[in-house]
Amino acid sequence: MNRRNFFKTVGIAGVTLAVGKSAGANSPESEKTEFRGMLYDATRCVGCLECEIACAKSHNLPEPTDELQVDVLRKTSEVKRCVINYHTTSKGEVLVRNQCMHCNEPACAAACLTQAMYKTKEGPVIWRADKCMGCRYCMVSCPFDVPKFEYFSANPKIEKCDMCYDRIMKGQIPSCAEACPAEALIFGTRRELLAEARKRIAENPTEYVDQIYGENVAGGTGYLYLSPAPFNEVGFNTKLQNTSYPALSKGFLYSVPSVFVLLPTLLLGIHKATKDNQSKDEENE
Repeated sequence: MNRRNFFKTVGIAGVTLAVGKSAGANSPESEKTEFRGMLYDATRCVGCLECEIACAKSHNLPEPTDELQVDVLRKTSEVKRCVINYHTTSKGEVLVRNQCMHCNEPACAAACLTQAMYKTKEGPVIWRADKCMGCRYCMVSCPFDVPKFEYFSANPKIEKCDMCYDRIMKGQIPSCAEACPAEALIFGTRRELLAEARKRIAENPTEYVDQIYGENVAGGTGYLYLSPAPFNEVGFNTKLQNTSYPALSKGFLYSVPSVFVLLPTLLLGIHKATKDNQSKDEENE
């Protein structure tokens, strides 16, 4: 890319940002789309970690070696896409799984200038290596602190649960759901999962709190949760609004000073120039 084309790219990106929509703003009409998702029932989890092992095998990651300990929180990382933790609650010890929530309108995808972080029409939020420019806006914007960056890799990636998107596209279910012996994890359409969750609460009202975490929080999520204890006691942020984060940021985007618009634009232009030069170098070899 020559100097003139570089600034042309920057200019086009600037116009895109100026109207309040980034290149990565991918906001589906979630209420009209039949997303796939997962339901986790904390009353059924036995803490066997088979879901973690299956996840690691499916994504060529090291199998977990740390053990479950009460009130010692294990966290997701660049080598752990999901973790199970014990929580001491008013209802006793409760096991809860954490991973990407696969929001209906994900903040990470809205913040991504290159659509590297992307909400698929099937439901999973995935990361696409060939489009990422390494800005890590996805990490900053996620209300659940999910995306993790490989800081010590020569070719760093963003790691997070992708709900086994490749398996879904082959007509299979996510490896974690397939491996769970207690059926604490089930896969289906979001509509089906919500109906099943409501049914379980109605049939066993003393076993569950009367809430489905993920039904409305942050605009709704693909991962849904049932718990015998209040969600604030099992590690969930119960202060998040029900409005999606991209919707909350619209007003800010229209009033943001130009300096905040031009910096991402410049980064996008540099990314494009670098990619083009890399392609030319590969062609010349």
